[in-house]
Amino acid sequence: MNTSRRAFLGLVAATAIPVAAARPASAADKYPSNTALYADPELVEGIDYARRYRRHEQFDDSLTQKFPFPGTTILAPHGGAIEGGTSELCHAVAGYHPGTLQPAPDTGPRHDLWMFEGIRPADNAELHVTSAHCDDPVALSLCAGARRALGLHGCSPAQLGLPEGARAVLVGGRDEPFRRALLSRLGAAGFQAVDGAEHPTLSGRDPANIANRTLRGAGGQLELTTGLRDAMFTINTRPERRNTTTPVFWSFVAAVRVAIADVVDL
Repeated sequence: MNTSRRAFLGLVAATAIPVAAARPASAADKYPSNTALYADPELVEGIDYARRYRRHEQFDDSLTQKFPFPGTTILAPHGGAIEGGTSELCHAVAGYHPGTLQPAPDTGPRHDLWMFEGIRPADNAELHVTSAHCDDPVALSLCAGARRALGLHGCSPAQLGLPEGARAVLVGGRDEPFRRALLSRLGAAGFQAVDGAEHPTLSGRDPANIANRTLRGAGGQLELTTGLRDAMFTINTRPERRNTTTPVFWSFVAAVRVAIADVVDL
């Protein structure tokens, strides 16, 4: 009963939100929406791009009574070779080892996840669809049925006004308690966590951002610099990242998962 109710509510909420495809395309993007990208006859799913998601259909009865809706959906809208490392982080933050896709060793909760990945040998950047234009139906359904979401992204140090090689993460999104928890936990873990609330382009505060299209109309967003993501893998290539994670990777994941737990009752 809970499963069917969840699926129904997610689909209803997703269809009730204005689709992002109606918004003007970003000047940097070739495609104005995921729908437009999927419709391109020159692109082949499984060769040019991939979509992966994990929806949890079983709930602990005691948790379901306290929280009738799913907690947090983890998103990597630009995974694979678009913003390298975000697919692996998406799996791990959701509670799965990126190499085996089995539950990670910790005993914490597993979260729903969705990712879009560029898997071509080259030119994956043109598959980038900005988060405010994401209209993938599964992503919309997962977020619309959840209390909050977290978008994982990659950026350059220059975009944050930092020197080349800086290992930093910009913390944004419309969910203020979540943003503060992420800043606190990542900072305590030794990461350079920068408050992104006022960043002109990467604040993650656009209501149409897929991470904010939740039941509460708010979510979180993390923008990891190239240097930080490089430090998370001993072999930083799409085929090898999932099996070459470093302690930096797992320390980051642990801090984010604790931050999610900090706001679970809010």
